[in-house]
Amino acid sequence: MKNKTKYFLIPALLCLIGLAAMAYYCLCTFFSTSSETHYLYIDADDTVDSVLTKLKPISSEHALAGLSTMMRHTSYADHVRTGRYAIEPGMKTYDVLQRLKNGHQEPIMLTIPEVRTMEQLAGRLGRKLMIDSADIAPLIVGDTLAPCLFVPDTYEVYWNISANALMERMQREHDRFWNSENRRQLAADHGLSPEEVCTLASIIDEETANNGEKPDIAGMYLNRLHCNMPLQADPTVKFALQDFTLRRIYNAHLEVESPYNTYRNAGLPPGPIKIASKQGIDAVLHASQNPFLYMCAKEDFSGTHNFAVTYSEHQRNAARYARALNQRGIR
Repeated sequence: MKNKTKYFLIPALLCLIGLAAMAYYCLCTFFSTSSETHYLYIDADDTVDSVLTKLKPISSEHALAGLSTMMRHTSYADHVRTGRYAIEPGMKTYDVLQRLKNGHQEPIMLTIPEVRTMEQLAGRLGRKLMIDSADIAPLIVGDTLAPCLFVPDTYEVYWNISANALMERMQREHDRFWNSENRRQLAADHGLSPEEVCTLASIIDEETANNGEKPDIAGMYLNRLHCNMPLQADPTVKFALQDFTLRRIYNAHLEVESPYNTYRNAGLPPGPIKIASKQGIDAVLHASQNPFLYMCAKEDFSGTHNFAVTYSEHQRNAARYARALNQRGIR
């Protein structure tokens, strides 16, 4: 009887020793061997094995073995949660498991860029977030007013945010932007909707990178709108042609059949030609009151413009700029 008890106690004791050792590695052993925070990205198709593979480069062998055992003997194996997780120096193996199991993610800083097309935006978002660009594209590509929804800025979001949730977030940010600083009323004072403000701002952004000059350009274009004069904005022709490399616009370019060709169509185009900047939008809302109806890039290539009230004055400005282009061999 004593021998049977002895043979029973030995395996039980070894099992307890093994569990104690595992508990030590899980609760007391530092998981990461890195001295810097490592970010673990878990996709929708990841499994326990692929998660462990991603963690292997920064983990000690014993800690990874302990994490593997805990993952396979808890509900984590059945519920691998997507996201971006911070694995920090000094974290214990058990803490890593709890972070992954509970979905305690680390957000990313997502920048909405001032791109020209929604295809470009979908591609940028697809590279930055877990969602594929193909999931985002149907929600924005083909909608002429889609660029109005996006306010260029940097936002804190979770890496695994869904396409629909992202659009809802952008709508909230859009509403917050337009409901602040009296922007909606300022737009109405100019006889414009927020979408029309964005459209005009997008043209102004393409005309110049000089934020100080944008209110003057806005004032000039508003003067044209108010007197039913075509905008005749070169950036809209480039957008109509989808050729953003053009450095000179010739008469042949002005013949393009497109609602975005503001030489052939009066008023604003159907929508923005890019995601408008905050500075461009506010330049329209706070446009300078000036008498100008014409403008032409300065011949010194400073990125600023010569403004004119009369067409004859504008022709002289345009002639100087044309000569400067010819001297530089710009075609």
